[in-house]
Amino acid sequence: MRNPFVAECGHYKTSYRKDMELYRIPRVKLRAIALLGLFFLYPLFASNYAVGLATLCCIAAVGAIGLNILTGFTGQISIGVGAFLGVGGYTSAILTSTLGLSFWVALPLAGIITAVVGGLFGIPSLRLKGLYLAIATLAAQVIILFVISRWTGLTGGTSGMVLQRPSIGGFNFMSATSYYYLCFIILVLTTFYALNLFRTRTGRAFLAVRDRDVAAQIMGINLFSYKVMAFAISSFFVGIAGALLAHYTMIVSPELYSIEVSIEYLAMILVGGLGSVFGAILGAVFITLLPVGLGFLMEFVSSVLPNMHHLLSAFKELVFGLVIILFLIFEPGGLAHIWNNIKNYFKLWPFSH
Repeated sequence: MRNPFVAECGHYKTSYRKDMELYRIPRVKLRAIALLGLFFLYPLFASNYAVGLATLCCIAAVGAIGLNILTGFTGQISIGVGAFLGVGGYTSAILTSTLGLSFWVALPLAGIITAVVGGLFGIPSLRLKGLYLAIATLAAQVIILFVISRWTGLTGGTSGMVLQRPSIGGFNFMSATSYYYLCFIILVLTTFYALNLFRTRTGRAFLAVRDRDVAAQIMGINLFSYKVMAFAISSFFVGIAGALLAHYTMIVSPELYSIEVSIEYLAMILVGGLGSVFGAILGAVFITLLPVGLGFLMEFVSSVLPNMHHLLSAFKELVFGLVIILFLIFEPGGLAHIWNNIKNYFKLWPFSH
């Protein structure tokens, strides 16, 4: 029986249900709600250009979370993200523009078909690890882009396909604000799914495969099933991101899904933090906005030194690679680790110990 004269220090759980709650501390839950409210009100105070950038960040975050499920949480390297984005984008384009289906039907189908394709290319993961698996996924990148470029009767070849923005009833998502809300809601659902996934038996099996796959197999985890499942779940969200991006740009073309796109998504989870859902979002925002920030910087420097314009154009690519290298050397935990260090510092401030 609780003594009313003794003050409790800390947060105590008296049931398994309490221990399994996503937000165990009330203030953390309130902080998450406040953050959601802030982003929900963001378009009311921002320009259309800023809202468009936020939309691209939301789409990239959905794909980055999907890739982090595979690479960060399960330990399976993939360099074929760009091609899987293309599968999602082209699937939605074919279903909506060619077959005349609704976007709301095409979106989940794009994710499912991409998951099937990702699962097929994930089969070699049982025998391959590390660099060899990365090369296998690179082969997926080449094969998928080859099929997209050559199957002109279905995909339009190098000419690409034109899409329309989604609509529901008489309302069309043509405005920057409306499409932002659509992508933001899907990002929130993706985030909650990923956070809850790793509190389930499947998610814990993914972590066991990442940490020590041989020990996981000895404990009874079916490596083949869970590795292929990780590829499928990851590809599902990448396909959703590809469909959202296709309807945002209203065009799909093989050039939009090159190997550079795959490298950018790998950079997102490396910079944000492997094995962190919040880190995937931070990395997606950082890598998406990095070229924009560098562009503004280059314009300013070019106005002061106009003869340096060509040199500064190449400087942007140098900075992109340099950022990844510096994070790998000095902060391999990524932005998520930096954020945790800041929180821990203020938990103890002003005391040093």
